Formats: sequence, structure tokens, C-alpha cells
Amino acid sequence: MTNEELHRPVLVSEVLEHLAPRPGDAFVDATFGAGGHGLAILGSLRPDGLLVGLDRDAEILEAARARWAEEPGLRLFHAAFSELGTVLDELGRATVDGILFDLGVSSFQLRRPERGFSFSQEGPLDMRMDREGQGRTAADLVNRLPASELAALFFRLGEERHSRRIAAAIERARTAKPIETTTELAGLVRSAIGRGHGGDRIDPATRVFQALRI
Repeated sequence: MTNEELHRPVLVSEVLEHLAPRPGDAFVDATFGAGGHGLAILGSLRPDGLLVGLDRDAEILEAARARWAEEPGLRLFHAAFSELGTVLDELGRATVDGILFDLGVSSFQLRRPERGFSFSQEGPLDMRMDREGQGRTAADLVNRLPASELAALFFRLGEERHSRRIAAAIERARTAKPIETTTELAGLVRSAIGRGHGGDRIDPATRVFQALRI
């Protein structure tokens, strides 16, 4: 992880003010990422406090471990935040003093075309937070879901008002060949509804990609 790729956390002072970590406390950063917020919390827990960092993304966690593994009082785990109870059991802790969740896709993920989160660069339609797992990719959804389910997904999670038109265009296109790349899907959405349709200032593919990421 280069300095340019490090996450620049926002609202750090506000997080510290509201969580109020103190020396000796035990805290959890359930979405550790590059450690921006977690390390700020850890600074307030020293000299004998504990910060437990979780991340579902094995790649970003590997980069974080390479950079921060020697930090005293920091324990990092490859786990989803839904597995927090299991992690705390492993540490022999029944409680902690505070937990931070910073949800969403990080710049570390968006900048890597091979992760498929963004249509700004060509990459496979993946979008899995944990590529070591067996979860469905975005390509699986786009190529296998019935058009009615795709339209519902785009409308519900992306608030895309042209969801049915887009889903119909996807259904037609995938009969000829699978839709495999980010730019291919983005181009298909643009063709279906047109750039600037309805006065939108954002790229027409934005809401579809938002829905698939969620």
C-alpha cells in the first residue's frame, strides 16, 4: 500500500469525541480498512489498551498488516463485522468499551480495476468484498437474475427510475454473450437510457453500480 493509496479518514475528531476512548479501554474497529480511524482510537487507548480490527477484505487487511502489524495493542482479524462475536470469543472478551463501523466501499477498492467496483476503469464485474470467499459476483447477478429481479434490485438499492428499461436491455444483451466487464455494463446502461436523460448530472451507470455494490 503506497502513501497515495492510504485512506484519508474523515470526521476523526468527531469519532474520538463521541466514542471517548480512554487509556486501558478495549475498542473494536469493525471495518478496519487502512486503519485511519482505528489507529486514531488506538492512540487514545495507550499504553495498555486494546484495539481489535476486523475487515472482510483480505487484500486490504494484508496491506494493513504489512504496515501496522507491529503496533502495540492492535489485533487484526480477517472477518466480517457480523463475525465480531466469534472474534471476541477467541480473544476471551465478553465486552468492549466501544465499537466503530465505517461502512461502504473504500478508495483502496475503487482504484483497483480488478476488483470491479467502479466503471471508471475496465475490469471484471466482481464487486465482492472478500474475493477469497465463494459469494456471488456482480457478473453472476447481471447474467443470471431474471429481468424482473434485476429491475427490482436497481430500483430498490439504486433508486434507478429507469430500472425496467435497463433490465430489459441487459436481458437482450446477455442472450448473445455474457456481460463480463465494468465498462461493458456501463456502456449498456448508457445506451439504454442515454447520457443526461431526465436532467441527471451523474453518469447513467452510477445508480446501477451502486445497487450491485450493495
